[in-house]
Amino acid sequence: MFPFRISWPEIIIILVIVLIVFGVGKLPQVGSAIGKGLRAFRKGQQGEDEGDKEAKQGGEDTVKKV
Repeated sequence: MFPFRISWPEIIIILVIVLIVFGVGKLPQVGSAIGKGLRAFRKGQQGEDEGDKEAKQGGEDTVKKV
């Protein structure tokens, strides 16, 4: 499927680079920001799916009423 795979040495190198760039003190802030972003993304996907269902049902009702 993917032309390459990331193995453990590459993951360790990436983590070391992130540690150097952000520093030890900012890692918890970066982690929480990433977590909040992922949660918001998942909620947006679920809300969009529910909103699409409601829009289809509500859209048909409003078209019939008009």
